[in-house]
Amino acid sequence: MKNMLTKIKRACALIIWLAAIMLLACACSGNLDIVQDYEFKVTHLPVPKKIKKGETIEIRCQLEQAGYYKDTGYVMRYFQTGGRGLLRMGNSEPFLPNDLYELKEDTFRLYYTSQSEEQAVIDIYFFSSEGNSFMLSFSFNNDNSEEEQP
Repeated sequence: MKNMLTKIKRACALIIWLAAIMLLACACSGNLDIVQDYEFKVTHLPVPKKIKKGETIEIRCQLEQAGYYKDTGYVMRYFQTGGRGLLRMGNSEPFLPNDLYELKEDTFRLYYTSQSEEQAVIDIYFFSSEGNSFMLSFSFNNDNSEEEQP
């Protein structure tokens, strides 16, 4: 009888152990959901609405991410759809339209210099290495007012 009780206890322990292993196997799957693709936007401080030919304005920008993944990179490109002008970052050479430029910091400054006396329109597209994008559009009217003479 004692031997039979020992066998029953061992069988119950084995069944409990197998049930625990099956529960763990079902709870764990090989499909881990690691998020790498976060939405983002680029915000900026207010900029002038009018600009004179030859004048340069500063556009202070901030890249804001909905989440952070350390290997995500960001690039930008721009198009000038109206007027003529130059866009650059910091002391860099002026950007070429439709070329990609890497964003190395989350906070950056762009500088636009008008080269025409007509309305200027620039569209700036930002892309993450994960495939998300964001666009900023700026429209500057020509400021042809005369400066006051002293």
